Formats: sequence, structure tokens, C-alpha cells
Amino acid sequence: MKILVINPGSTSTKMAVFEDETSVLVRNIVHTPDDLLRFDDVIEQQDFRKQLVIDELQKADLPLDFDAVIGRGGLVKPLEGGVYEINDLMIQDTHSGIALHNHACNLGCLIAHEIASEIPGCRSFIADPGVVDELNDYARISGSPLMNRICIWHALNQRAIARRYAAEIGREYEDLNLIICHMGGGISVAAHEKGRAVDANNALDGEGPFSPERAGSLPAADLIRLCFSGKYNEKQLLKRIAGKAGLNAHLGTNDVKEIIRRIEDYGDEHARLILDAMIYHVAKNIASESAVLCGSIDAILLTGGLARSEYIVSRLRKRIGFLAPIRCFPGEDEMEALALNALAVLRGKRKAKVYE
Repeated sequence: MKILVINPGSTSTKMAVFEDETSVLVRNIVHTPDDLLRFDDVIEQQDFRKQLVIDELQKADLPLDFDAVIGRGGLVKPLEGGVYEINDLMIQDTHSGIALHNHACNLGCLIAHEIASEIPGCRSFIADPGVVDELNDYARISGSPLMNRICIWHALNQRAIARRYAAEIGREYEDLNLIICHMGGGISVAAHEKGRAVDANNALDGEGPFSPERAGSLPAADLIRLCFSGKYNEKQLLKRIAGKAGLNAHLGTNDVKEIIRRIEDYGDEHARLILDAMIYHVAKNIASESAVLCGSIDAILLTGGLARSEYIVSRLRKRIGFLAPIRCFPGEDEMEALALNALAVLRGKRKAKVYE
């Protein structure tokens, strides 16, 4: 089976070609600010990015003869986890503004569907987008009836890591209770109960621990007062929630390696305080998910780029090691996760769901 994988990000478009489980081509197409400046909206970048993907395939002398094209899922309406066949409604919702954020990941289904439509017999999919919502009823309720809790999290990588861990120990993901923490520019923590993520935070814009680029949960009254202070407009405040927030706001960088260098080489105690505070809040959020699972936890899994840091992992182990065994899966491989999801459907091991 030949599968094309497309993963658009804010400043790059990742692509890969898989033959069954083996990657035969991997490219990270970087977009400069000048490349994207001419587009008023992310969706307008579709043709530009699609052509770059086609160009890379032609350079590698790979024909357009794929069995499936799978794209990173966008931020459309909440849905259950799994693989979804791209249909007209998904395309329509992506274009109509139902998407929760004007994020580059929304291009994943558009580009995948357009390329697949030009190949006879080729199918197009997305899998486990960031809006996967399997929350239990308690998790949805906040202290105000004006707003419910929602989750936007690293569903694709978390679920892929969960299945990988289950396979390593000879179990099924659907039989395990896991707490998984993805640590990257944003940090998501989720309780996985027998194959469903029954509690997860909105890691994109406003809940959970602060991270290298996100503010996480903030004091609500203070935030409201800041909104009416006249010091910032809406766009500036949103940037203070995601982007110019977290470590970036406190220390002027989102590079954790640089922050650890400041601590270890220069004795920067302010940097130590801020980084250790982030670790403290991550640990606290992980521990809180143990209550969701009533203390029945098979393992805690740490993943994402920050799971490569011994500084961070060792301090997390000290705070949460009493809860359950801890396993580290550093980094992420969204490309392989997407390819394996498509392959499972093509082989009949998993059924593609209908977006409706």
C-alpha cells in the first residue's frame, strides 16, 4: 500500500511517502515569512502548499499512484477519536469558519482530499485531530453555565504513543488506564480510560499547565480586568495566551535547551524558578488526572520534544513517580502515526468513520 502523508504547520509543510509501514520519502518544506506574506488567510495557502508537495514528489521521481492520502486533521467541530474519510461536509466546515482557529492544520484535509481526487481509486483521510472530544459528562462542566470546558490537545501523538506502549507490553490500548502528557510548545495532559480520553485540557488557548508558548490556566478575574484595562487590544491579548506566553513571556525564549544552559552554565536563578514552576504545574496536572481514573493507573507516559530533557523528566519523576510506572517516549512521529492509521483502514483492521 502506498500512502502520502501531509502535515501542514504554521511555518512548514511536512510530507512523507510510506510503502506499507516503511517511509520511502520524508520532507520538511519550510515556508519563510515572505512566502506567506501574500496570503491574507491560512486557507488561501492551499494551492501554494499543495504545489510544493507535488514538486517534491516529482523531484523524487515518485508517481501519483497512491492508495490513500492522509492529512493532519483540522480544528473543526468536536468528534470522537479515530480515522475519518474526508467528505464534502468536512471540506465545507473547514471553509465555512466553523473551525475553532485559523490554524494551518486546517489545510491538512483540504490538500489531502484534492490530491486524492486526482488519483483513480485513491481515498483521503484524517486521523485523531486536535478536536477529538471523548470527555465524560463531569469534565465538560465548568463553574459557569455561560461556557463549557472543551479540549484541544495532541490527540494524534498521544493515541499513537498509547498504542505503541500497549503493543510493547503485550496488551491492548482499550484494556489500559493511562495518563499521557505531551510536552512541546503546548502541553496537553489526558486521562485515557480503556481506549477513550475521558479528560483532557485545552492545550491550545487557555487551560492546564503553562508551557514554552502557552499561558495555561490564568486567574479569571485578573484576566477580565486586563481585558478592560485599555492596555491591549484583542489580538495582543490572544498572543499573551498563545505565542508570547509561558516561558517565552517570562524568559524571552521558548527554547528549553537555552534556558537549561542559562541555569547550569550561568547560575540563572530566575530562569531556574520559572522552568521549575512549569514542571511543578505539569506534575500537578498529571496528578489531578489520577482522580479521574480513581487511582487505577497502569502507566504514565511522557512524550513530545521536552521528554528528551533529563532536567524536566527527572523532576517530574520525583513528583509523580508514586502514582504509577513512568515511561518516556521522547519526541513525536505524527507522520508515522498518520500513515499507520490510513494503513489500518486500507487493510480492513479499522473502519473509517463518517464525519457528520
